[in-house]
Amino acid sequence: MTTPAATAASLVRPAIAELAGYVPGEQPQSGKWIKLNTNENPYAPSPAVARAVAATAEGRTLAKYPDPLATVFRMRAAEILGVDPDWIICGNGSDDLLTILVRTFVGEGEWLRIAYPSYILYRTLAGLQGAHCEELMYERDWSLSDAFAAPRPGLKLAFLANPNSPSGTLVSPDRVAELADRLPCPLVVDEAYGDFADAHCLDLVRRCERVIVTRSFSKSYALAGLRFGFAVARPEIVAELRKVKDSYNCDALSIAAATAAIDDRAWLADNRAKIVATRRRLTDAMRALGYDAIESQANFVWCTHPDRPHKPVYEALKAQRVLIRFMQYPGWGDGLRITVGTDAEIDAFLTIMKTL
Repeated sequence: MTTPAATAASLVRPAIAELAGYVPGEQPQSGKWIKLNTNENPYAPSPAVARAVAATAEGRTLAKYPDPLATVFRMRAAEILGVDPDWIICGNGSDDLLTILVRTFVGEGEWLRIAYPSYILYRTLAGLQGAHCEELMYERDWSLSDAFAAPRPGLKLAFLANPNSPSGTLVSPDRVAELADRLPCPLVVDEAYGDFADAHCLDLVRRCERVIVTRSFSKSYALAGLRFGFAVARPEIVAELRKVKDSYNCDALSIAAATAAIDDRAWLADNRAKIVATRRRLTDAMRALGYDAIESQANFVWCTHPDRPHKPVYEALKAQRVLIRFMQYPGWGDGLRITVGTDAEIDAFLTIMKTL
């Protein structure tokens, strides 16, 4: 007698049945936790966001379909970013845009290239397409060799998380431009953490025909629970991406909230300053505890210890209701990724760490 799981596996596409699937970070649904595991912003979003959501919820707005192109957001974002609105496409979080990009460029049996270790969702997206994923290892100093831009038959798209996760490191825009010019395919620069970095690649979209930059509102704008992101690409590429996206992939509330958020430049500057200051303190404290903590350009710090195993530390913290991310990468090693929380959260975390 076959089990329901075996029956289901025989019905779906082989590429899906063989796929492990992406596993998000832990999200406790009850009790009080200190969450330093999923790189959420520890502060409330701009007050303008709540006002925009409340205004949008009034009257009959929610009874109608939202603007499929999120025009009001694209108009405001275009002013801030210095591009034409036709260079911007919006999505239900940047993960939605990554999915759209893979579906647009990579066919079954073709190749997607990523730097490794990095965001593991990229590999999952290739699997969903029945495509192959080529992982090119970072150098031990988290730089990229010229091999990342080497030609390969069937290579249709490359992903570069910049700043990278889990390391928080940044490949300079000049180096990204060098790699993009050599690649035979589009290069997606995933800047989910870009607002925390000292440099970004938005200007490369104008200079390099095949560079596409994606951004998220989950991190720097404290809107992980709302789901909104956008990509900047040349208009001819955006026109093709629009064919692939869901008709109404951004709802009216998220469009209004994101527009209010990106418009509040003072809030963003203040929030960034707080995160960067706490990141500095967290990095220094982990080094004082004997960890190798990399200089981060994101809202988290990647830590490894030369002598102590990492997983028991994660488990001991979890037992005291503090969540960080234990991450293991075959062929590379493992480590601890610690989100920058509030000062009080980081103080509580460090107090426990000193006892382990």
